[in-house]
Amino acid sequence: MRKVNILFLVGLCLGALVALVFVVAEPARHIVTALGPTPVAAAGSTDTSVSAPPPTSTPPSRTSGSPKTTPSSSAGKPSVDKTGQGDRTAALESLVPQGHVSAVVYDRTTGATTLSVNADRAYTSASLVKLLIAVAALENGNPAGTVKEMLSRSDDTTASTLWVANGETKIVTDAIRTMGLKETHAPTSPGRWGDTEITANDITRIYQYLLTDAPATVRTTILAGLHSATEFGADGFRQYFGIPDAAGPGNFAVKQGWSCCRPTRMLHTSGLVNGDRYIVTVLTEQPQSVDYDMASDQVTAVVKDLLPLLGK
Repeated sequence: MRKVNILFLVGLCLGALVALVFVVAEPARHIVTALGPTPVAAAGSTDTSVSAPPPTSTPPSRTSGSPKTTPSSSAGKPSVDKTGQGDRTAALESLVPQGHVSAVVYDRTTGATTLSVNADRAYTSASLVKLLIAVAALENGNPAGTVKEMLSRSDDTTASTLWVANGETKIVTDAIRTMGLKETHAPTSPGRWGDTEITANDITRIYQYLLTDAPATVRTTILAGLHSATEFGADGFRQYFGIPDAAGPGNFAVKQGWSCCRPTRMLHTSGLVNGDRYIVTVLTEQPQSVDYDMASDQVTAVVKDLLPLLGK
C-alpha cells in the first residue's frame, strides 16, 4: 500500500511539472508570434545639404516608395475634369518609368482642377518647404530682401537660418492649420527641414493660400522671389528643369526642389504659368540609378505633356 502511495505521489508530481512547463512555454510562443520580425520602414530621400545637425536615423515616410496609386482626392476645388484622366495618368507615368510622378494643374480663372494624378502620394519636400519658411519669416518681420533671395536662388544656408529663427517644425504645423493643409507633416528630425512630407495636393493649396489669403506684403515678396528664380541655385544646381524649360522665358514663377539620397532621388517643380493663371505642381521620386540630368529631362517632359492644359 505504501508503494502504491509513493507511486501515486510521484505521478502527481510529474503531472504538475508537465502542466507548469506547458503554461510557461505556451505564452512565450504566442509572444514571439505576435511580434514577428522587426519591420523595415521605407525611407524617403533627403537633401544632405540642408540639415543641421545631421539626423541619427532615417525618418519614416508614410507612402514614399509605395506602388503608384490612383488619387483619392484633388487639390483646390473639388470638381476635377476627369475626361481622359486615366490616359493622362498612364502617359505621365510612362515618362518616369523607373520612379513615381504626381501632378496637379489648377486653373485660377475657372476655379477648377483640370488635372490630378497621384495627387495624394507623399514625398519629402526638399526645397519646396522654403515656401512655408518664407511665409513664417515675413510674418515674423524678417527682411523681405533676405526672403526673396532665399527663394530665387534656393539658398539652403539662408533657409536653415530662417528655419531655426522662426520655430523650426512650428513653421510647418502653423502652416497646416492656417493654410488647411491635409497631407503635410513636419520632419521627424527638427533640423532636417527638407524632410517635411508633402503631396501635390498640398503644394497646390500653398499656392492658393499665397495668391488669395496671404497678407499683401507676404504675397508680393514671395511672388517677386519666384518670378526672379535664377537658372542656377546657390549650390550650383541648374534649377530650370520642369516648368521653366517647358514654359519658356518670362512665362513662369517657380519654386523647385531637389534632394538625394536616403535612398532615393527627389526632383520637384512647382509654380505659376501663363500670367500666373495656372498653378502647376509636379513631384517625382527616382532611384539613385537615375542621375540628376536624366531625372531633370523627365520632369521637363512631364510638364511639356501638360502644356495643352496651360494654354500653350
